[in-house]
Amino acid sequence: MSYNELAQTLGVDKNTVSTYLDVLEQAFVVFRLNSFSRNLRTELRKSRKIYFWDNGIRNALLNNVHPAELRSDVGALWENFLVVERIKRQQNQRCLFQSYFWRTHQQQEIDYIEDQNGKLLAAEFKWKPGQTARAPKPFATSYPSAEFQRVDPGNWLEFVG
Repeated sequence: MSYNELAQTLGVDKNTVSTYLDVLEQAFVVFRLNSFSRNLRTELRKSRKIYFWDNGIRNALLNNVHPAELRSDVGALWENFLVVERIKRQQNQRCLFQSYFWRTHQQQEIDYIEDQNGKLLAAEFKWKPGQTARAPKPFATSYPSAEFQRVDPGNWLEFVG
């Protein structure tokens, strides 16, 4: 969601949205993930995703605590959970890393990019078993040495454990 979109939804100025997000980030309620770009013309550079450190707070704010099978946002919940748990894992192991997501102007996306001393890990998160996932061609071509991983309910512990 963009700052402009949030501002319209909330009926406030985009600078107010930015200020609110700053406060929520300082209070460890949310954090922002920047987009990964090495200056390819097709990559988004200034985009950000916002994640909640605690999905329970997210659910309470949305007033939706239904089971996963009754939710339309289960993919977003899954992505939020995996990003948070991976970051906590890396911090607990004292790894030096940077976390990102990747998106092009053509809306091709990778949910999570991790840069650890120049070694890239790209991860695509899928809630439903059997969904295929591959690195988008522009990413695979531009970053051929990057490792690509599909993370789903069958292998998520390997990703966060």
